[in-house]
Amino acid sequence: MWLCTLLPVLFGCFSGSAFSAPRAWLLPSQRPRFDRPGDVIVGGSFSIFDLSIGNLSDFTAPPSGLLVSSVSNWGFRVAQSFVFAIEEINRSAHLLPNVTLGFSIRNSGDSVHGALHETMSFLTRQEEPIPNYTCQHGSPQAALVGDTRSSLSVSMARLLGLYKFPQVSYGSSLPILSDKIQFPSFLRTLTSDLTSSLAVTQLIIHFQWSWVIILAHDDDFGQQASSLATQELSTAGVCIEYTIHVPSHESLGKIKEIVQKMQKSTARVVLVFLSNANFQLILYGLLDVPVSGQVWVSKDTLHMALALTIPGISQVFHSTFGLLPHSSRATGFPEFLAHLRPSQTPEDMFIKKFWEFTFDCTWLHQSSTVTEGVQLCSGNESLKNQQYALPEVSKIDAAYTAVYSIAHALQDMITHGHQHGKVTDSQDFQPWQLLLALRKVHFKTPDGIKIMFDANGDLVTKFDIFQGQKTPEGAFHLVHVGIIDPQISLGSKMMVHLKEDLQVPSSVCSESCLPGFSQVPRLGAPHCCFDCSPCPEGQFADQRDMKSCLLCPKEQYSSHMRDRCLPRTEIFLAFEEPLGFMLALVALLLAGLAVLALGVFLKHRDSPVVRANNRSLSYLLLLSLCLCALCALLFLGRPSVLTCLLRQTTFAVVFTVAVSSVLAKTLTVVLAFRVTRPGDRIRVCLSPGASTSVVLIASFMQVVLCGVWLATSPPFPDRDMVSEPQHIVIQCQEGSGTIFFCVLGYLGFLAVGTFSVAFLARGLPDVFNETKFLTFSMLLFCSVWTAFLPLYHSARGKSTVAVEIFSILASTAGLLGGIFIPKCYIILLKTGRNTAAWLRHGHQAQQSRQSEMLQTRCVPKSTPQSFMI
Repeated sequence: MWLCTLLPVLFGCFSGSAFSAPRAWLLPSQRPRFDRPGDVIVGGSFSIFDLSIGNLSDFTAPPSGLLVSSVSNWGFRVAQSFVFAIEEINRSAHLLPNVTLGFSIRNSGDSVHGALHETMSFLTRQEEPIPNYTCQHGSPQAALVGDTRSSLSVSMARLLGLYKFPQVSYGSSLPILSDKIQFPSFLRTLTSDLTSSLAVTQLIIHFQWSWVIILAHDDDFGQQASSLATQELSTAGVCIEYTIHVPSHESLGKIKEIVQKMQKSTARVVLVFLSNANFQLILYGLLDVPVSGQVWVSKDTLHMALALTIPGISQVFHSTFGLLPHSSRATGFPEFLAHLRPSQTPEDMFIKKFWEFTFDCTWLHQSSTVTEGVQLCSGNESLKNQQYALPEVSKIDAAYTAVYSIAHALQDMITHGHQHGKVTDSQDFQPWQLLLALRKVHFKTPDGIKIMFDANGDLVTKFDIFQGQKTPEGAFHLVHVGIIDPQISLGSKMMVHLKEDLQVPSSVCSESCLPGFSQVPRLGAPHCCFDCSPCPEGQFADQRDMKSCLLCPKEQYSSHMRDRCLPRTEIFLAFEEPLGFMLALVALLLAGLAVLALGVFLKHRDSPVVRANNRSLSYLLLLSLCLCALCALLFLGRPSVLTCLLRQTTFAVVFTVAVSSVLAKTLTVVLAFRVTRPGDRIRVCLSPGASTSVVLIASFMQVVLCGVWLATSPPFPDRDMVSEPQHIVIQCQEGSGTIFFCVLGYLGFLAVGTFSVAFLARGLPDVFNETKFLTFSMLLFCSVWTAFLPLYHSARGKSTVAVEIFSILASTAGLLGGIFIPKCYIILLKTGRNTAAWLRHGHQAQQSRQSEMLQTRCVPKSTPQSFMI
């Protein structure tokens, strides 16, 4: 007796719990069942009747019996699908052709103690099971199908697992039942809640919903499913606005709080892991608040089916999605139900009570008198028009598949045998042998669906996706829109197949960022909530929702829309462009003017104006100013190694020669008025050699600085990628910045010194106002180069070159115009003033002014000697 050894252990576990009460109360002597004999018996546990116990007012006597409080329309239909499958198998010539399957259908009453009692009663073949005894013998028992709810199946599985007795559930999806250590003999023709929860998250990922709410039951499953969904969705970049756990007890205050929270939500997608009761309570609560346009997604299509029957639910829903394991369809079962009559199955102890509840009638033999207005049951009523309202979401097919799984396992065990012992007789096998075959079963149902179990005893299947679509009248109906195949995965994602024309609303915290923009996270918000910031210059974003902009290659620049990179063109200040052409023209004009002035001076070299203040210095100054104007041309055109070497050095040297020439002329004027006595030592400084020495020494120092510059870190051609985003500026890099600024600093020091000397000598008498012109020209020169420094550092690209050329030309024009234009004016237009007579008259006036100046200074009178050379 295979029960004898383990029954005491089992009942020892139940002491003090369900079985501690009087047996006559908990386990009444007569319970409804539906038995049919066969070569092999398959048991079935279904929640058909909800049983209540009568006579609870007096605890001194056992209860009189069980009262049927309600009949489960759904439970009865599932039980009939069990009968339909067995009858179909018995008629088959291919499946178990020499074996007739019998069955024993038990009613668990949707209670744990009822399920355990019926399970033990089935195992011991006793109405009131007694531990350690099996008093009746009969056909071998193959397996037990059931039960409806997970809490019932868990208790049954713990009991059946002790004996390795196969149990195939059609409605229990609790994840813990996949644990083969705790439940070694449990299998099911549906998937685990965790598998379906994972599948429904894949649906959300596929639709690219990134902002969702999770509603979960506040129990182990709800916590586990919501945690798994959160983990999977977060990995895929989906953000959870709220995770709301609904308590097990139906608290209206809590439901109202949840409804208010959902009303404030901005997410349009709600992921549901709830019981039917709480699910409907929340929906009814949402009907009273202005919430609309939401998409509710559930792992269970039954949720969606129940929700769509609520009046006015279209105010809340935009659409719904639910999953249903893709299982075999019980083809012909509706016709089987339509022809079902109580008279055909008198051994069925459930059908008459089901008939009464379904057709609202009473059987005549149950009442000796017929109350007026009470309808009598004839037994000929048809279930054809009493179909289950939502057949596409029922678990009828799951029970049907469970029976076929057991039958095929029997077939495999009988035909092929197994490693633990050859089995050839259907009347001689142990339950554990059938369990081995059941775990490995692999077959096709009559409608071609492949059935097999994984290592955890869960059905390996696809998921059908159903959508609740709104009709023009505002009602909803479920439509099959695709499948999810967990067996075909791309990385960590399941394969999702949907209809091509399926349209769903979006659910995002922030609108998608267009190309050319990047996401900027909002402070304190999930990463799905962001603002869109345009890409800065030099960066681009060629896709939507880029986390950051990408840098363009150095040879490219970002487009105006910042959505791509364009090739950059090379630019420089060329002769051909208008600005370059104008600057070159001005440079040539100034050089020409300097040459003309030099020609005038050479032609009239013996005139008083030319001879005044060292004419050789005037020649040198005019020649250097001509070179100053021409050196500006070195800054135009594409920079090369040679032009980069000559640009700044030529500019520095020729300007140093020019400024030092002005300095020498100014010193000549100042020293001429310092000579007060004949033979004064200062008179030596008025010689032409002294002036030439000033120019040579000053220029030599600049040449040395430029030589050091060229020897250590000379200028070179460079490509400026920063100044102008759309262009590559070809320019000369100055090499050593320190030496470059030393060269400019020396030139600036020389210019400031010259201006200072000229400014101090501006009041000295002079026939041709030499000191005033020198002061004015140096003032222009210093002003130009003082303005040059900030402009040079603020300019970018080829504008830098243009600023320097302009400064060169402006300072050249200042020196040329301030010093030589007035003299040329006298030579060419005022010839009367360029004579010896006018010069003597001018000297007399000059002597008078000098006498007054000397008297003021209290020095002896003396006549300054002429410095006309």
